[in-house]
Amino acid sequence: MNQTSQQRPLRIATRASRLALWQAHYIADLLKKHSSKRPIEIVHITSEGDRNLTSPLSEFGGLGVFTREVQKAVLDGRADLAVHSLKDLPTEQAAGLQLAGIPERGPLYDVLIFPQDSEPLSDVSELPPDARIGTGSLRRRAQLLHQRSDLQMQEVRGNVETRLKKLDAGEYDALCLAEAGMVRLELLDQRVSLLLTPPEVYPAIGQGALGIECREDDEETSLLLNEISHQLTKAATTAERSLLSFLRAGCHAPIGCLSQLEEDQLQLEAVVLSGDGQERITASASGSLADARKIGVDTAKKLLDSGAGRLISNNDDS
Repeated sequence: MNQTSQQRPLRIATRASRLALWQAHYIADLLKKHSSKRPIEIVHITSEGDRNLTSPLSEFGGLGVFTREVQKAVLDGRADLAVHSLKDLPTEQAAGLQLAGIPERGPLYDVLIFPQDSEPLSDVSELPPDARIGTGSLRRRAQLLHQRSDLQMQEVRGNVETRLKKLDAGEYDALCLAEAGMVRLELLDQRVSLLLTPPEVYPAIGQGALGIECREDDEETSLLLNEISHQLTKAATTAERSLLSFLRAGCHAPIGCLSQLEEDQLQLEAVVLSGDGQERITASASGSLADARKIGVDTAKKLLDSGAGRLISNNDDS
């Protein structure tokens, strides 16, 4: 790295929510360990998903609703890299950008969060009849409805703190949120919660992982991001994202998966559901870490052979 690049700030584009800023500062700290002489700046970006807090996520913006403006800041030179929740990042690479960094993954699963002073529950079956569940995710809705068709799935938008306020105000009986976000904000230990795990509830593609993009012609930043990448996480999320890409489904589709790593072997399990949760198709494939992309494609082919294409297209039309 030459003297000029050492003095030039490395600018990180991020959304301005507390969770997004946590992610950006986490990446900044990782980069400082590998590039301590280069100053780092955080560039705040407001996404379409942040501005529109009324429409359901599935009905506006589509793919990249939380990522487009952050990516644009990198492309137009306002920033050098963009930090995303990998589960929100479309599998089709934006022109001019590269996914150059995937650090070690955080917690994988979803959690049900209950109002303050609630009694703990040990299973979804213990929820009261017609319980109101706040979530904007079709994947979470479908998997919870598969277990309990009486549940009232209600849209909820806003950052984590806003959602928790709505929960405690009595608008919902429970919220379904990502475990990773609650842990990163140090909120999980403060709340009554129920961890949702496979085979009942599979996490989203890339859940718990961060994806960092830079310009495809920015070799210096790309090398830095490769240094902070975690190869096992990269292999697992490569399999997951190749599954999603082959299914030609968006990151808001009712598709869940679980990657399990053992030595140099990777197993991928996946599920596709109808929007109402009544139909559910599963498949799995395994192989070496080097074949991560093929494992994802093989799993997707098994799902399609079992009729998953119809469920995906029905959800796209709804």
